Amino acid sequence: MQTILVLFGGCSTEYDVSLQSAHAVLQALDPGRFRALPVGITREGRWLRYQGAVSHLETGDWQTQPGCVPCALSPDRGERRLLWLDGSGRSETLEAAFPVLHGKNGEDGTVQGLLELADIPVIGCGTLASALCMDKVRAHRLAALAGVRVPRGAVFHRGTASVSMDRAAEELGYPLFVKPVRAGSSFGITRVTAPDQLPAAVEEAFRHDREVLLEKAVPGFEVGCAVLGNETLTVGAVDEIQLTDGFFDYTEKYHLVTSRIHCPARITPEKAAEIQETAKTIYRALDCRVFARVDLFLTPEGEIVFNEVNTIPGFTSHSRYPSMMREIGLDFRALVTRLVELGVEA
Repeated sequence: MQTILVLFGGCSTEYDVSLQSAHAVLQALDPGRFRALPVGITREGRWLRYQGAVSHLETGDWQTQPGCVPCALSPDRGERRLLWLDGSGRSETLEAAFPVLHGKNGEDGTVQGLLELADIPVIGCGTLASALCMDKVRAHRLAALAGVRVPRGAVFHRGTASVSMDRAAEELGYPLFVKPVRAGSSFGITRVTAPDQLPAAVEEAFRHDREVLLEKAVPGFEVGCAVLGNETLTVGAVDEIQLTDGFFDYTEKYHLVTSRIHCPARITPEKAAEIQETAKTIYRALDCRVFARVDLFLTPEGEIVFNEVNTIPGFTSHSRYPSMMREIGLDFRALVTRLVELGVEA
């Protein structure tokens, strides 16, 4: 039986989403094949070996439960060991790690680098792909080199004169989006329709990152494609986001207040196949492995435009990635098993 370290929580604005995803993954791990080793990272960055009921991840009070033990990974290559830091000298061996962490300090290559340093197989993308996919500007540049259309945009560092951003916004044209270059779940993103809205949007984006992207809005709607695999790739059904107003922000992504997700998307099979092939091209261009969700735009003229890659997308049983895979016959438990298998072999 393989012991799988499942990391959840983290120093990220997406902490709560991580708890929900990890709750689902821990419930879906096949107990006949895998032993779960849950480790939570608090909002403050403390690592705790969690021994309580999985239900406390869903309610969010896991760290107050008895039996939480401070812990750390051994950095020694080949050990693959979790060290208990309670003075007992106890440790636990493991075969692989599944970081169910979203956003900064978890999905951006930082944790992946720690795991790779310790020679622990990662169930998901590695350090390079995770860092690239979190960085919207660099991901777009590589996708463009692979022949994929990307939105027009301009990037600015903190401290740039506002007149430069005003000029770039005028050249791009309104409406446009102001985004932190590195952030997830639409945190810090604002849709701007007029020049007087730009300063506040830029200030909000800089709260989340040292670089800001001004990006021309792409007409049409967003589609997504789940990709699974290392050398041989499997793609899920393409889904479609139907928006009533605004954009697919954090509230809509996790609560669907006014939006709907159609899976499969309401498009022709030919266009769906083209989107799937584009998603595979991006997945390979950014060195992804095991799994990722590729998000794109489909314009009224039928053009496919790259948006972003989520290397650790939301992972409850009803989240977009599992729903896309369910449409091709891979249920949630089988999907989690396949992810572990791919991570160990990568």
